Amino acid sequence: MPARSIGTATISFGLVSIPTKLYTTNETGSDIHFNMLHDADNARLKQQYICTQCNEVVDRDHTVKGFEHAKGQYVVFSADELKALDAVATQAIALEEFVPGTAVDPLWVEKSYYLGPDKGGERAYKLLRDAMIETGLVGIASYAARGKQYIVSLRPFNEGLIMHQLRYADEVKSWTEVPLPDLPELKPAELGLAKQIIQQIAHETFAPEKYKDDVQERMRELIAKKVEGEEITAAPEAPTGKVIDLMEALKASLGMTKDAERKPAAASSPAAAAPAAVEDAPKKKAASKKK
Repeated sequence: MPARSIGTATISFGLVSIPTKLYTTNETGSDIHFNMLHDADNARLKQQYICTQCNEVVDRDHTVKGFEHAKGQYVVFSADELKALDAVATQAIALEEFVPGTAVDPLWVEKSYYLGPDKGGERAYKLLRDAMIETGLVGIASYAARGKQYIVSLRPFNEGLIMHQLRYADEVKSWTEVPLPDLPELKPAELGLAKQIIQQIAHETFAPEKYKDDVQERMRELIAKKVEGEEITAAPEAPTGKVIDLMEALKASLGMTKDAERKPAAASSPAAAAPAAVEDAPKKKAASKKK
């Protein structure tokens, strides 16, 4: 069944406009959810709004939205005024620069959306995709939607394009905030054994379909037992071992994984393997749209 579009946007690429449709990249409904119940009769509870001034239960029809501009002081917005705030959104993806794909560290990515061509934009859509493949660059753009302006990156993905919603600079903690002691010098033998262990379980490609959520599967099994009237108990915690001799632990790790069909990943240079460094985030939000 074809995916259903969740919105539209127009990519501006120089003087070229490319109408596109947005599609979500994630599947929903697989998580386990619990409802809040009354312990006396197991009836489901409803959320209520309580007025902090008169302590009365307020029906949703008698609620309005307000912005706290000072402590305990609110300015109220009507439905039309709220629409006017959202009207600032242009649904335009304005490409402002192109950078190497490795320049955008995964740390900056918050959400992802598939982009498909809308009617009449097929040729320009393919042109932008193929041009980015040929140059090895990805596009950086500003995108205003849902009452907020975002920084996004566009890159080729399979036969089309994918858009990553990025965080602003002041939304990312700096690595310098991580308390890090002076790290010891490693022995060449330790590093050699660690590299052997890595190569034992190295593969040429990433196959996400082989990974399963064992925790949720176990939860569903236990819930099914509870539905059948069985009692469930917590499994004993697995004992945690303490590494006393690093060399002995490394030697013991070798040979644990045997995969005759495995194709080891090609070793890359340290410079190519290391992700782009994230510099100290400035306190002032970076402007995401040129004026």
